[in-house]
Amino acid sequence: MIETILAMAPQDGSGGGQSMVSTLVFFALIFVVFYFMILRPQQKRAKERQKMLDSLKKGDKVVTSGGMHGKVVNVEDAIVLLDVGDNIKLKFDRSAINVITREGSAE
Repeated sequence: MIETILAMAPQDGSGGGQSMVSTLVFFALIFVVFYFMILRPQQKRAKERQKMLDSLKKGDKVVTSGGMHGKVVNVEDAIVLLDVGDNIKLKFDRSAINVITREGSAE
């Protein structure tokens, strides 16, 4: 068994450097694929979500991350006041807004 392992090993010692370079190139290639397949699309979605939250205004109809439907009554820095029906108003964090269902007319 040991003889077969020794027979497969490079005899002149020059194979180690080339193996190291190919390993580094392989890991660099994996990182590039990881960046374009996972990190970049995630950053793009985060920017689109932040743009949507920044464009939130009075009168918009929204759905929160918990599934609550309501109409925006007031927008402050980090707090959104929603009218959820029968003149019931609830405060939510701006980050809790998941979707703007359709633009309402500002009153």
